[in-house]
Amino acid sequence: MDVAIIGSGPAGYTAAIYTSRARLTTFLFQGSVPGGQLTTTDHVENFPGFPSGISGVELCDRMEEQAMKTGTIMVPNEITRIELSSYPYTLYAQKKEYKAKSIIIATGAVAKRLIFPGSETYWNRGISACAVCDGGLPIFRNQPIAVVGGGDTAMEEALYLTKYASMVYLIHRGSTFRASKIMQERVMMHEKITILWNTVVVEASGKKTLASITIQTNGESSALQVNGLFYGIGHTPSTLWLNGAMETDEYGYLKVNEDTSTTIKGIYVAGDVCDKKYRQAITAAGKGCQAALEVEAFLQSEE
Repeated sequence: MDVAIIGSGPAGYTAAIYTSRARLTTFLFQGSVPGGQLTTTDHVENFPGFPSGISGVELCDRMEEQAMKTGTIMVPNEITRIELSSYPYTLYAQKKEYKAKSIIIATGAVAKRLIFPGSETYWNRGISACAVCDGGLPIFRNQPIAVVGGGDTAMEEALYLTKYASMVYLIHRGSTFRASKIMQERVMMHEKITILWNTVVVEASGKKTLASITIQTNGESSALQVNGLFYGIGHTPSTLWLNGAMETDEYGYLKVNEDTSTTIKGIYVAGDVCDKKYRQAITAAGKGCQAALEVEAFLQSEE
């Protein structure tokens, strides 16, 4: 094949649309969860072209359909290993081998989540791991919201949510933050943010959506009325399957050049697997487009 795309979120599907339209033989390996993390979002309001919003599942379904119409071959398998020592490259999936002249890796990242009674019940019904994605939803506007975490991610989530919430409670299990000093200062000075030190969330409750959480502060339990709970405890990029075949940073994200290329010829990366800052469907889609155009140029140069 001309190009193998590993991962089926916005980055992977967008890349497939472009490579297939360029008449490159394109196989897209969808993995265990076609659509990836976006399918866990009930309502996407910030993807252009859908003024009334759209569910993450439907958005991914439309992307998949569009990619298939352009000629992409969907493979509902998970790539478990790639061999990069010889060209063309070899990919392994469920006892099958595939050869590819180029590869786009778009396996994404998984938000770290907490587990406690009610954490699954109210996931996407008040509990989220992305303030930029969900913070502006009607259920959170002018309502009290809680954020869990003590690093820069948590600080950023809390500050962003002050645009919508009546009050933001920043819940941290320790007595000091890990975040950068400037982010700590911004949070501590913000009139809408209340910090709850030495505190953990032990339960979530409500009716159709989240209405309150039970917290423990220094071992003592109390109820906190909030309409939203956001995890700001980081993400885990989906790179373990590579078994060290490609270079990552200290957090496990793939190292990539600005043009989505890597140090290995013909290997490109797009989406959240290399993006620890933006993590948006639209930015992932944009990088998928960029990777596809780079692949097309690369294959032309190899002819």
